[in-house]
Amino acid sequence: MKNFSTGAARSLAIRTAATAAFAFLAAIPAQAATTCSFRPNAPDQHVVVKGDTLWDISGAFLEHPWCWPQVWGMNRDDIRNPHWIYPGQVVYFDRAHGRLTLNKPGTATDAGEPPVVRLSPQLRTDDLGENNAVPAIPAGAIEPFLTQPLVVEQQALAGAARIVAAQEDRLYLVEGDRIYVRGALDGATSFQVFRPGKELVDPDTNKVTAYEAAYVGTARLVKAAGPGTDVHTFVVTKSVKEMGVGDRLLPTPPAPLRNYVPHAPARPVVARVMAMASESNYAAQNQVVTVNRGTLDGLDVGAVLQFYHLGQTVTDPESKGFLGFGKARLRLPDEQYGELFIFRVFDHVAYGLVMQVTAPVQIGDVAKSPE
Repeated sequence: MKNFSTGAARSLAIRTAATAAFAFLAAIPAQAATTCSFRPNAPDQHVVVKGDTLWDISGAFLEHPWCWPQVWGMNRDDIRNPHWIYPGQVVYFDRAHGRLTLNKPGTATDAGEPPVVRLSPQLRTDDLGENNAVPAIPAGAIEPFLTQPLVVEQQALAGAARIVAAQEDRLYLVEGDRIYVRGALDGATSFQVFRPGKELVDPDTNKVTAYEAAYVGTARLVKAAGPGTDVHTFVVTKSVKEMGVGDRLLPTPPAPLRNYVPHAPARPVVARVMAMASESNYAAQNQVVTVNRGTLDGLDVGAVLQFYHLGQTVTDPESKGFLGFGKARLRLPDEQYGELFIFRVFDHVAYGLVMQVTAPVQIGDVAKSPE
């Protein structure tokens, strides 16, 4: 096991990490944002453990966990330069000043300066690495949705290249097989292969806006179509399901952003749940759903929406309808029951991770900007 030395370089690295962590928890008064009020039963402290998320930690202190960037002094620019906290650190609730801090309230170090963190000699240096930092949300729940085309919008499907033939007329392809592709490549050389599936219908317009897509593997360009040929030559680099003629290709997306700062959308958004990632008709906490709004509607990565069940229409038992006939019909208010964290966005659709909910999420449910 590696031990820390007392050299200047190691000392600087430790102090830098501590400074960054303190900056991440720099507090503002709770009353500065009414939506970011502290819970009446908030604990005095929380010891950060492996498996914690920033959402979980914030939920122990705040009425609305998603607004922790406001209370901890972050903004959207911090996505590009994130500050981290790590297992073993203690987050304190300084009730006197209405803030969160890494220093115990009332101690000599609690003076607004970055703390000097004393690390035991047996602590590994790589424990300060990014991989050990506390994530904003459960990363494992969304990993497949960051890199695989599980939803493909109508325009993207129409322009996608497709497999038109295979080496030696093979019906199903495996790694190393050659395939022949027709369509525009737009300068890309690495592609994901998918198979279009069920149509996704916008609940508001009843029009098809996207398609579910079964990810089947990846392929790499070997030789682009030249004079006298109509197809590009590819080689299959990965096959996770049966791949064959008719499957489509899209360029491999860039490395996804994994440092999330939750925030309300820049402008009001009212979305509807279009589809579930699971085979069920319902979704629960830490499951993924697709909504019918995207970047063109004001959503971006990190946006938070609130779930609502549409209010039911009921009969007023003591009323009289028009001209005394029948009973009056009353529409009950929509009921807010949870929150949705947007983590991948396309033009007209987006993936969201279901956060704390008090009821199952259903297709057609409303998800709109926090009030």
